Amino acid sequence: MTMFSAIQRPTVAEINLDHLKHNFLKIRQHVNTKVMAIVKANAYGHGLIPVAHFLDKCGVDALGVAFLEEGIALRQAGIRCPILVLGGMCHKQVDYFLDFDLEINVSSLDKLKQVEEACERKQKQAVIHVKVDTGMERIGVHSYHAKPLLEAALKSRHCHFKGVFSHLACADDPASPMTKLQMERFQEITSHLEKLGEPMPLRHLANSGGILHFKESHLDMVRPGIILYGSLPDPASHDVLGLRPVLTLKSQVVYFKVIPPGASVSYGATWTSEKMTRVVTVPIGYGDGYPRALSSKGHVLIRGQRYPIIGRVCMDQFMVDIGWNSAWNEDEVVLIGTQGDEHISVEQIAVQSDTIPYEIFTRLNERIPRVYVGDNGE
Repeated sequence: MTMFSAIQRPTVAEINLDHLKHNFLKIRQHVNTKVMAIVKANAYGHGLIPVAHFLDKCGVDALGVAFLEEGIALRQAGIRCPILVLGGMCHKQVDYFLDFDLEINVSSLDKLKQVEEACERKQKQAVIHVKVDTGMERIGVHSYHAKPLLEAALKSRHCHFKGVFSHLACADDPASPMTKLQMERFQEITSHLEKLGEPMPLRHLANSGGILHFKESHLDMVRPGIILYGSLPDPASHDVLGLRPVLTLKSQVVYFKVIPPGASVSYGATWTSEKMTRVVTVPIGYGDGYPRALSSKGHVLIRGQRYPIIGRVCMDQFMVDIGWNSAWNEDEVVLIGTQGDEHISVEQIAVQSDTIPYEIFTRLNERIPRVYVGDNGE
């Protein structure tokens, strides 16, 4: 739920559900296996609840979130498909995992014991995925220490050992040797499980980069994140799927003025006009998550033409130099997306902001209304 409605604000993030479905189906066709759609961080800025509902309707096999609170929000919104919380678990949270039927990332014998004790006390069964660290050094039992945890998970009376997984650190770059090493370490773990003679849990390893570049990482289930939303994870990545961007960020001109030569624009007077020019104001700023790093570097689209942002991006607005061309109050301004023959991609903005598309998407906060179009949208 957004703080403002689209009627109240001229700035909106338009989410194209047809493009989201296209990307989801392309991923499913490419991998020919189960798909866990990653909807953490407000579905990468696209709207947690609407996106999750839509993907559930599309037939996704599971959803992945980062935090317990995200999983609870999905359950309270009526979503019933499997949900795995990928982040670390604290002892005090275990009861909530059980109460809301959320699948648990178990990464140590101690955490497995905490889950088992809660299950026995509440007379419930937990669904667990054992997280193995094959080289990320973030969360997970080291692959060379994982065997006792895997064996204990199989023997647990209170836990259904549903999955075993790891995370690829460098799969965004198809040339990185790290991915092969991680896959080899993960294969050693699954080979050990095979020797134990028990049914194999779901093996899942591939993130967006793995899906794009490493077929052998697809295994039983994949976990697409940013490619669901139509963006590549890295400049080195290859778009083998024909992805379509899901998010368009739009605003409107709210003020027009002519400024004389020598006039400075915005905080710090970092930009000064060399000649008389026309300047328009756009009501979005870093308080909405639009990067301040685009000050005097970024561009927007107005009436199908690309124009530069001038001066510092403010908390709630910024200024654009349109030269001696025309623009009217309430003209559409495209910050991410296409207008006429021009296009500004999230990847371009990320490069200009010295960051990655993930951060650009997830910075876009709840001050910006989300408007859903396509499929059952408008």
